[in-house]
This record gives sequence, C-alpha cells and structure tokens, in this order.
Amino acid sequence: MDVGTRITVTSPDQMRDLGRRLAKLLRPGDLVLLTGELGAGKTTLTRGLGEGLGVRGAVTSPTFVIARVHPPLGDGPPLVHVDAYRLNGGLDEMEDLDLDVSLPDSVVAVEWGEGKVEGLAEDRLHVVIQRTVGSDMAVTDTMAADVDDVRDVVVTGVGTRWAGEDLASLAG
Repeated sequence: MDVGTRITVTSPDQMRDLGRRLAKLLRPGDLVLLTGELGAGKTTLTRGLGEGLGVRGAVTSPTFVIARVHPPLGDGPPLVHVDAYRLNGGLDEMEDLDLDVSLPDSVVAVEWGEGKVEGLAEDRLHVVIQRTVGSDMAVTDTMAADVDDVRDVVVTGVGTRWAGEDLASLAG
C-alpha cells in the first residue's frame, strides 16, 4: 500500500467536513474502506460523504441492517453504506448483499471492511481513523479543547483509479 495523506481532525464537525471534501473526489464505482476502532468516527465521516454526494436519508450506522442504500437527490450516485463488523465470511457473505451489483453505479463505503471486501474492486480508497489520545502527538493551542475528539486520519488510494488524484487536497 502506498503512503497515504495524513490529516488531523479535532472534532466531529471536522470529520463530517472531511467526508464532504472526500465526496467531491468520488464517482460511481468507488469503494471506500473505513477502518478504526469503535467510536473512531467512521459513521461520522460517512455522514459527510452522504451530505457531499447529496443523498436522501439520514446516514446512520447500519450495524443491525448490515447495509443501507441512500439514493441520490439529484444526478449523483447512490451511497451504499455497509457495516461489515458482524460478517465473518469475507467475500462469500458480502456477495449475499449483492454489493458487487451495486458497486458500478454507486459509491460503496464499508466500515470494518479491511480484510473482507478488498476483492470487490482492485481500485479502492482506504481511510484509517485512529484516536490520538495516549499517543506521542503534541496537542497545540490551535486544536479543539477536548483532545478526546482528536483523530489521525490516513487516506490512501489503492490502484490506478487513485494514481492521479490529489488526496493531499483533503488536508485543506
């Protein structure tokens, strides 16, 4: 995997904003893998993706339904939001969700998908979100007062689809 673009996010609002900025780079057929511990901000980032893509319905965690489709309000692609946390069968179980059928026409965001859905597409965007509390990161005065909200986000494009994209623009 290539070295990704590193972004420090200091609040849930900034995480949603990152999702909105990321949505501007996405197009039908894109697969986005979201990796991070419980409460890291995967669903918050996906809310921003939904806002940026202009989809219908509130983007909430699909933990109990496993996958939720948000149709576009305009000409953009639908957003398929998947929570693969409870899926242990990898691609076999994922195929039961028919995501491979949705992928060419949709943006598919998969929480907990690492090691399970990479086979759906050679080209994908991998977003890794880590809490910075307890790390060696120096918290500056310009960061939010609540350091519990500080996240280190690394966005890495995998495959030829992402070779020409300027992921560094997400840091702005």
